[in-house]
Amino acid sequence: MLALRPSCECCDADLPPDSDQAVICTFECTFCRECAAETFSHVCPNCGGGLVTRPIRPAGLLSRFPASTDRVLKDHPGCTKVA
Repeated sequence: MLALRPSCECCDADLPPDSDQAVICTFECTFCRECAAETFSHVCPNCGGGLVTRPIRPAGLLSRFPASTDRVLKDHPGCTKVA
């Protein structure tokens, strides 16, 4: 089951479970669409895999299968934390 990480690991922008702005790679590295496109050209800086739209877990299942609360923030070149 996907962890549904709560933020972009580049800029730390919030990406709630129902966000249509979240993208992931096959290792679940999570980025916002803006960082994925502008900073990484849709290629994961960690594994080199493609970044694709993260699925949205139906709201009715979030209580039983909650999203992760662990924020991952890495110091990738070109990343700037949002204010």
